[in-house]
Amino acid sequence: MELLPWWVYIVVAGIVISGFMVIFTEKQEQEEDNEFIEREGEKYIQRMKNEKEERFNNEKKSKVGI
Repeated sequence: MELLPWWVYIVVAGIVISGFMVIFTEKQEQEEDNEFIEREGEKYIQRMKNEKEERFNNEKKSKVGI
């Protein structure tokens, strides 16, 4: 069996390391995206609760004023 030149091993190692880095960064970005989505969802839910309370208070005021 003939040995390959040394640079071929370096190229193969670089490809393997690059593949691991792609998987690692993709997982990390997915976690960051999930955290962002969760924070924005909480903001949206809080905004909906506030609007609901405002509507309820406005209805209460309008009924009292009648």
